[in-house]
Amino acid sequence: EVQLVESGGGLVQPGGSLRLSCVASGFTFSSYPMNWVRQAPGKGLEWVSIINGGGEMTRYAASVKGRFTISRDNAKNTLYLQMNSLEPEDTAVYYCARGVDQSPRGQGTQVTVSS
Repeated sequence: EVQLVESGGGLVQPGGSLRLSCVASGFTFSSYPMNWVRQAPGKGLEWVSIINGGGEMTRYAASVKGRFTISRDNAKNTLYLQMNSLEPEDTAVYYCARGVDQSPRGQGTQVTVSS
């Protein structure tokens, strides 16, 4: 069974940082590109970033480029998202998602940016 379990969310002040983690199981992690997507209150899913299976190539949404960094540790079957210079607009539930079709997703972790 494919499982994706996110963690690391929380409440942070504007300008602060968080690091999200996603532990994967039930499939060959290194064979798949992995994504972070997010859903803000009352809005649809927004793609945030993608990383290829080997970790050499990354892409970012314009809204997070220069502030967020995606990475992975294939030995630990873990995907990361380092989020710096957080803004209130980054408030959302963050999900990791497998593959170019972004399926399946984990259960998500809440990130709230507020003073």
